[in-house]
Amino acid sequence: MTIVKTHAKGQIIIPKDIRVKLGINPGKSVSVKLVADHVEIRPLPDDPIDFLTGIFETHAGSMSAELLEERKRDDEIEKANSL
Repeated sequence: MTIVKTHAKGQIIIPKDIRVKLGINPGKSVSVKLVADHVEIRPLPDDPIDFLTGIFETHAGSMSAELLEERKRDDEIEKANSL
């Protein structure tokens, strides 16, 4: 575990070995998130569209078909409740 100090403006320096492993170069965007009692810093992809392309390829079913089926079930429940 590496310990760093905060500067007057609240800035910290991410150690070089960690920056290299995560690919954090000058100008790289990172997300900063408060999680309970600590902060998570994650590098963001350079091209988020390219990064997200294909993430649902392993999904077995059609999402639109599932949505249509869910709406059909909701309609049936509404009809049954209105009787």
